[in-house]
Amino acid sequence: MNSTEAKIVADYLLGNFDSEMQTTVGVLAAVPTDRLAYQPDSLAKSGIGLVRHIVLEDEWFLNSIADGQFNPPPDDSDACGIMTPAEGVAQYRAKLPAALARVRAMSPEQLTRVLDLFGILQLTAVDFIALALKHSVHHRGQLSSYVRPMGGRVPSIYGPSANTATA
Repeated sequence: MNSTEAKIVADYLLGNFDSEMQTTVGVLAAVPTDRLAYQPDSLAKSGIGLVRHIVLEDEWFLNSIADGQFNPPPDDSDACGIMTPAEGVAQYRAKLPAALARVRAMSPEQLTRVLDLFGILQLTAVDFIALALKHSVHHRGQLSSYVRPMGGRVPSIYGPSANTATA
């Protein structure tokens, strides 16, 4: 893909990311605060661990793309300071728009530059935007599947959920 095409694709993906952010905030806000240690399996992240992962890694992924390099991902343990879903929502709302703006400001040439994700994956910056969006939606889906067993109400995502549907 040439740089002009990369800019068109990036603008499209970033528009999608921007609208998906609102849905992500809804899922983060739906996480019940009284069962944050819930995890469906011993290998799965806890509810609060998944909240932290989404909040911190969405920002990290986008800023890494804008920086043109991937530094180690953020620590999503208790040390990160996000102890409740409300704190996660506040941080997500505060930091994601700026990270998106940084990627939006990238030149067409920067978007076609190949980035290296720890020697595991080498893709153009625009391809990493697509991956960042998929990563976010994937983990949001995981978290939404936790909400009901945690005793919460699953919000609308791409249409009504069993909790939001009307008879």
